[in-house]
Amino acid sequence: MNFELDDDQREILGAVASLLERHAGPTRAAALAQKIEYDHALDAALGEAGFDEAMDPESLDGALITTLIIEAIAGAAGVTSFAAHALVARAASGRALPGPVALGSGDAGTPIRFGAHARTLLWLDGDEARLTTLEAGDAEAVASNFGYPLGRVDRNVIERSESLGPQSGERLRSWWRIAIAAEAVGTMSAALDQTAAYLKDRKQFGRAIASFQAVQHRLAECAVRVEGSRLLVYEAAYQQAPEEASACAAAHALESSRLLFRETHQLSGAIGFTREHPLHAWSMRLQALGTELSGATGHRRALAAARWGVA
Repeated sequence: MNFELDDDQREILGAVASLLERHAGPTRAAALAQKIEYDHALDAALGEAGFDEAMDPESLDGALITTLIIEAIAGAAGVTSFAAHALVARAASGRALPGPVALGSGDAGTPIRFGAHARTLLWLDGDEARLTTLEAGDAEAVASNFGYPLGRVDRNVIERSESLGPQSGERLRSWWRIAIAAEAVGTMSAALDQTAAYLKDRKQFGRAIASFQAVQHRLAECAVRVEGSRLLVYEAAYQQAPEEASACAAAHALESSRLLFRETHQLSGAIGFTREHPLHAWSMRLQALGTELSGATGHRRALAAARWGVA
């Protein structure tokens, strides 16, 4: 595929950026986090603009365009399940589902992103994807420092869910990995931009910290990691989420996110760990993304299995 954006893609991203300037940002994300709230206004704005319709089954590049939008929203610290309902749910179920959408797997008591605010739950149960509509009282909000509102879903919700049929688990898993990788890319990119801006402004020994070669080497390594993750997730989305490509994109993105978390915080110094500095709006989200689908280790195992089979 051609990794250069075409005119239509640039136009779409320009419109998304304009919308996000009004409806997202780290300050807004921090305010919502304090109240364990979901950004319904951002969801409504994205829906009214038609961005959640980009995943058109008849469009060859619908998945790629949706992935580009997911990356942009993550970069703006949007508090929305757009990735789950506009990409994963549509691809896994073949239809639009009421949002917000929460994605879960493993133990029913484990807190999941957007669980307390979701109207629809997609649950990965081995080789099956299961679907259910959430009602009042089905989930409880969980306080967290991870930048997303979390919720714990009651076990009976999983038990009453309906199966989406054979191979539905594989579809859900692969597209979920695309969403994780795309969100990680947007989040890493914003965290790196924030750090670079700080290093250009902060001075030591009469010079900007960013002018020191050792610091530049570390920033360059981070930039290479982000760009590599970006190209892998674009390729996987364009190919319609084959298992190997999806696992490769997610594994590389989450492994890179560990480096980005460490480096951006170390380079930002003590201020990076404070709430008045915006870095946490992105860096803590990388920690949350790293827990889904067994994290980087789970993605690497899936990649090995897809490439060489299970011994």
